[in-house]
Amino acid sequence: MSRPPHARESVLDAFEAILIEDGERSATMDATARAAGVSKGGLLYHFGSKDALERGVIERLDLLVSDDITQMSSAPDGPISYFLRSSIMQNDPLDRAILATSRLAQGGNAAASTALREVRERWGDALRPHTRDAASLDLVMLVSDGLYFNNALAGGSIPGPVPRGPEMDALIALVERAAKR
Repeated sequence: MSRPPHARESVLDAFEAILIEDGERSATMDATARAAGVSKGGLLYHFGSKDALERGVIERLDLLVSDDITQMSSAPDGPISYFLRSSIMQNDPLDRAILATSRLAQGGNAAASTALREVRERWGDALRPHTRDAASLDLVMLVSDGLYFNNALAGGSIPGPVPRGPEMDALIALVERAAKR
């Protein structure tokens, strides 16, 4: 009898949480099994090694980015608006997958570093048809980076400006005027 996919996702959720909260060194197989509430054998059933767990996080990121790009492409307010609004972390599955993959990259995982570069390239490819030129695409991407960074700071001891409501609308309008075809 096969185990339900939910158990596999719970293990990945636990591994992600450890990566985000405590870093790559703390994300051991034993710690992941404990956090997921499964036996070590249950963990090994789904992921035979820490490398397999790391690949699972990277694969999850890839799927979530594919879904994000689909949503971006069909967003009623347009791809640029969607992309900038979604640059403010909401602690959703995509945010957690990015953070977990970033932790793996910080720990020296080359596949994680490559995956993060590819995510950025995929977002750029999705936005490129909606921007005037390479500099305009850079503007959109860098504003997104700034929103993400300032939002990350806002949760810590150094608050950064994170526009909301009319301020966000005004920022998006400004970026779109400068960037759109």
